[in-house]
Amino acid sequence: QVQLVESGGGLVQAGGSLRLSCVASGRTFSSYRMGWFRQAPGKERVFVAFIGWTGANTYYADSVKGRFTISRDNAKNTVYLQMNSLAPEDTATYYCAADRGRSRLIPPPLTTYDYWGQGTQVTISS
Repeated sequence: QVQLVESGGGLVQAGGSLRLSCVASGRTFSSYRMGWFRQAPGKERVFVAFIGWTGANTYYADSVKGRFTISRDNAKNTVYLQMNSLAPEDTATYYCAADRGRSRLIPPPLTTYDYWGQGTQVTISS
């Protein structure tokens, strides 16, 4: 069992930045690939960013490419999402998720992730 806790959400103006953090329990964090997803009210949960076991392999949704950066610190059991040049369309609840690596697809489909955090709210004002 893995527990994930997100933090760092809040309210910022368009053009601003936020850094989200996700802390995982246990001593086997490096065994999991990690992803960030987001869900706006009335919308489906969608992929944002992915990072592999060592951090060498990353992948981003087209909508955030060049603005967001995913990273991880395995010694701290933490994955980060640095979000720059934020726009109102980025408003959503952001979730981190852990994947044991069963899928051969990159990024892994949403349905293959094994553990999910509770989410953190990000709101961007015009």
